[in-house]
Amino acid sequence: MSGIDGPDPRLRDARSGGPEELGRLLEAYRPYLRLLARVRIGDRLRTKLDPEDVVQDAFLRAHRGFGRFRGDSEAEFLGWLRQILAAELANQVRRYLGTGGRDLRLEREFGEALDRTSAALDRGLVSPDSSPSHRAERGERLARLAVALDRLPEDYREAIVLRQFEGLGFPEVASRMARSEDSVKHLWARALGRLRRELREREEEP
Repeated sequence: MSGIDGPDPRLRDARSGGPEELGRLLEAYRPYLRLLARVRIGDRLRTKLDPEDVVQDAFLRAHRGFGRFRGDSEAEFLGWLRQILAAELANQVRRYLGTGGRDLRLEREFGEALDRTSAALDRGLVSPDSSPSHRAERGERLARLAVALDRLPEDYREAIVLRQFEGLGFPEVASRMARSEDSVKHLWARALGRLRRELREREEEP
């Protein structure tokens, strides 16, 4: 990989290799997009919308629209995928609420929210003084972090998502999880330790 801001050979391969190559590239980012969708759907719609279904529909849009994508870096590709996910989330919410046609304002709101969530994920992983080689691997490491989160028990994942990515304080997290504040603090600390171990294991994978 050439880095998140430089030309990505996988994009070149996807353009020359057809749908199967594009499918493999998209699959690498499924956990990342599923995490973003899960955070943005929130509690109110979680029983109505499945993040996995939203991501799958976004992938169908990506397959149909890839010929119009003009970027050549991973950063541009991730931004494009977030735009598609925002449009699909807006479409699903509009369908659930029974409102009218396409809502560009709602799409923009989802897009901005997804960008903020992705930035929070990035800040939690890449420090400002990281080495150039680490910065070059940022996109891959974002995907690895999302996979590592997927491996956590549900309560661990919930604590990290609410605290780190939704930015809630411990009292709010405790209320959302129907636990005491002290138990949430201990749960969150254990969850972070488990996440770090999962990340180390994934870093060691070939």
